[in-house]
Amino acid sequence: MDVALVIRQRLNELQLDQRDLARAANVTESYVSQILTRKKSPPAPERTDIYDRMDRFLKLPLGELARVAEAHLKDERMRRLGEVSPLFPALRTLLLRKCARAEREAVRAIIERQSFGELERLVAQTLLQVAGLGSDVLHITPKLRSRLDGAIAAWEWEPGTFALTIRTTAGAQTRFEYIERAEPNGDQEKGLLEFLRDPHMSASATPAELAFLKSLRFKDRRPTALYYYRELQNLRDPLHFRHG
Repeated sequence: MDVALVIRQRLNELQLDQRDLARAANVTESYVSQILTRKKSPPAPERTDIYDRMDRFLKLPLGELARVAEAHLKDERMRRLGEVSPLFPALRTLLLRKCARAEREAVRAIIERQSFGELERLVAQTLLQVAGLGSDVLHITPKLRSRLDGAIAAWEWEPGTFALTIRTTAGAQTRFEYIERAEPNGDQEKGLLEFLRDPHMSASATPAELAFLKSLRFKDRRPTALYYYRELQNLRDPLHFRHG
């Protein structure tokens, strides 16, 4: 079962149409139509801003469509690649257990897509740094993992800025930020604003993807909305990146 099938079933059961859903979800009717006909992929599971509005309109349990989207992504991934097992299962379990409860499922959805992806490596290395263990993240022994468990109380992640806030069991709190912040003058590229206003281009973008697009800086040339749309597609194309 996928998002399109669940939405179609609920619309039929409630005797509603896609125009009503589009209005409730604050997206265009064309965007909803493309999802229902599978011409466009549904929003990523972490796009709770869209899914929560759809859940409420369709009278589904909050988080239901995001859960269906994540399960469908896992099925598709298994069909293409087979089961993706964590490189360090015990470490992943520790990271998820220490993650703030409100963010845990969103983080799980991201890190389970790869054996040891970017976010998982970033969190593990930062926790080691805060705990003062100074170890290479790829060489964590059971003893170091136990010490890490005893030193870290919890951590929180902000998808929009990639900021990590870490609390130790001693009561200290440290915040790390990993992207450039613009000066608070309110200036934004005209092309970026047009991109953000057009749901056909930007509705499926995740907070992390939007943060990256907003961080781009230009000197002599002014990018268009189409440039940002193509940059978003480049971010999602695995052919443009190397692992390791």
